[in-house]
Amino acid sequence: MAGLFGQTTLTLSLDEAQARARKVAQQYQSAAITAELAHEDRVQAKAALLPTVNWFNQYIYTQGNGTPSGVFVPNDGVHIYSNQALVHGDILAPGKRADYQRAIAAEAAARAKADIAARGLAATVVQDYYGLLAAQRKYANAQQSLKEAREFADITRKLEAGGEAAHSDAVKAEIQLAQRERDAQDAQLAIERTRIGFGVLLFTDYTQEFSVEDNLGTVPVLPERAQVQEMAGRNNPDMRAAQATVRQQEYELKSARAAYFPTLSFDYFYGIDANQYAIWDREHSRNLGSVAQGTLTIPVWNWGATRSKVRQGELRLQQARLDLSLAQRQLLANLEAFYLEAQAANAQIDSLRRSAELAAESLRLTLLRYEAGEVTVLEVVDAQSTLAQARNAHDDGLVRYRVGLAELQTLTGVF
Repeated sequence: MAGLFGQTTLTLSLDEAQARARKVAQQYQSAAITAELAHEDRVQAKAALLPTVNWFNQYIYTQGNGTPSGVFVPNDGVHIYSNQALVHGDILAPGKRADYQRAIAAEAAARAKADIAARGLAATVVQDYYGLLAAQRKYANAQQSLKEAREFADITRKLEAGGEAAHSDAVKAEIQLAQRERDAQDAQLAIERTRIGFGVLLFTDYTQEFSVEDNLGTVPVLPERAQVQEMAGRNNPDMRAAQATVRQQEYELKSARAAYFPTLSFDYFYGIDANQYAIWDREHSRNLGSVAQGTLTIPVWNWGATRSKVRQGELRLQQARLDLSLAQRQLLANLEAFYLEAQAANAQIDSLRRSAELAAESLRLTLLRYEAGEVTVLEVVDAQSTLAQARNAHDDGLVRYRVGLAELQTLTGVF
């Protein structure tokens, strides 16, 4: 189907819209990249715990002055060749171990925040999806109301021509018809505006023409409150992020405190470090060999820098625990509010549908009574307005329930 600028009009399901939004949405992509960066930090922190191997190559020329060492006394010859394999490892490094555990917690927090962004994006897509669907339905309702207004205007003209209705009735019907035409125009504008806003979320080119599948006829089941509470307690990303942040700050504090303790490392060298680039020198002594060394570093004094870092770690941990407490309270409050909203919206769906059916029947009967001369034109106009409002209210109720479920699922995950 061709749309604006000759483009193909797409018809998207909710799942397809969600998939497109995940590819385009900047906030979600940023959160996902942040999680991947945190994973690489974890890889690097783990690698810092393991021994490293390097190959060292060096040539040093020292200006000669007739002595074996040359001009610079610390050198042991005019020509020095180094070609060595270097192995370095930490035997005791509590700070690095704490940094690795902190990186694990930071990755867990970043992935939880990416999940928060994904669920928030999903809720936004649901809201925009059903907002567009509601706009499409309201346009169809407006077209139906316009058709009914035209039919009533024809009836009044015929009755006026036969002397059975006053000219004022025809005038009132024409006013009502003009209003319904304006309503249809506004409904069409609402579709275009909603489509543009939604298109920015789904496509790199917002002018892409598309529509959405109408699945409002199927009403998902709202789980029991106990099940929802259990899911939220087990699968809430805000809580996971807050808990992981607390763990992260705990290990950051351990890393800061580790600066008080000694570190022990070892180094092993194998290769050549001689005045000749050869395995054997001129006196037939072997140049190729190895050396090992251990290093114990004991911190003594750094003007209180370590104590300051420990204090910072304690304050950050205190803040993280406060944030966790707030997240727990906020989860309980939001869970109750979102569940009550979804429950109320679900309870009203049948009532709204029944009201629309009754309004349609009321308009039919009122028209029959008007043709029989039993009611005034004002009652017909009122019945038409009531039906238009009831149709839109029913569609709004269906959308409200869907959006309420989406908000609830930001706390529980999909159910």
